[in-house]
Amino acid sequence: MMADKERLVSVITPAYNAAGVIKETMDSVLGQTYTNWEMLLVDDCSTDETREIIREYEAYDSRIHLIELEKNSGAAAARNKALEQASGSFAAFLDSDDQWLPHKLEHQLDWMEKHGAAFTFSQYYVIDSDGRNLGLGDTIPPRVGYRDLLKQNMIGCLTVVVDLTQTGPLKMVDIRTRQDYVLWLELCRRGFTAYGISEPLAVYRRQEASISSNKKKMALQNWKVYRQVERLNLLVSSYYFMHYAMNKWKKYRRASTSGNGGVK
Repeated sequence: MMADKERLVSVITPAYNAAGVIKETMDSVLGQTYTNWEMLLVDDCSTDETREIIREYEAYDSRIHLIELEKNSGAAAARNKALEQASGSFAAFLDSDDQWLPHKLEHQLDWMEKHGAAFTFSQYYVIDSDGRNLGLGDTIPPRVGYRDLLKQNMIGCLTVVVDLTQTGPLKMVDIRTRQDYVLWLELCRRGFTAYGISEPLAVYRRQEASISSNKKKMALQNWKVYRQVERLNLLVSSYYFMHYAMNKWKKYRRASTSGNGGVK
C-alpha cells in the first residue's frame, strides 16, 4: 500500500451562505478514518456567518484552510481557486451542504490503488433539507465512459476522487451550473474511465426548492453543454438530449412516487 504521506488528498469545497450546514460538512471531513488531507474552503462572498465558522475550524485544525473570493463568482471559480492552491496528489470534491461517511477517503483511495483507477465516484445517501433520510441515490454503474455520460450524469460531485498524478491539474469551465459535469466529460473524453463504487460513501442534501424550479434551467444548460462546450453538431446533440430528457423524466417519476430525492 502506498504510504499515506504520498497520498495527500485536497478536499475542494465552495461555500456561499452555508452557515446552517457547513459545520456538519467540516465535521464529516474531520471524522475521516484517513487523516492525510487538506480541506480548502472557498467562501464566495457569503453574507451570513460562513466565513466566521470556517475561521473557527481553521484555528482548531491546521489542515483546514479558508480562501476568500473578492467578489461573488460562482462554484466553478471557487473550485478553481481551491484547485490552484491544492497541494495534494488527489482531489476530492465536497459541497458545503453535503457530508462524507467516516471511511470514505480510506475506502476510496484503497480501491483506486488496488485497481489503478484515476477517476472514481460512489453511491450516496440522500437526505432532505431537515436531515431526514430519503434512502439511496440512483443506482450507479461500475464504469462510465464519455458517451454514457453524455446520455446521463450519474456521477455525484460529492463522491468524486481524482488521482492528479495520472490526470494532471484540473480546472473547471467557468459557467454557473453543470461545471462539474463538464469536467467529468473532459476526463472521460481524454480517455479516463470513471469507475463507480457501489458502496454509499457520502450523504447528499437535497434542497427542496431547487428540485422542481430548476428543471427547465438544467435542461437548457445541458443543451448548452452539448452545443457550446462539447461542440457537438445539432443531430448528435439532439440524440443525447433525448436520452438526457428521458432519463430525467424517469428519475423525477421515481422520486415523486417513492420520496427518494436522488436527483442530480
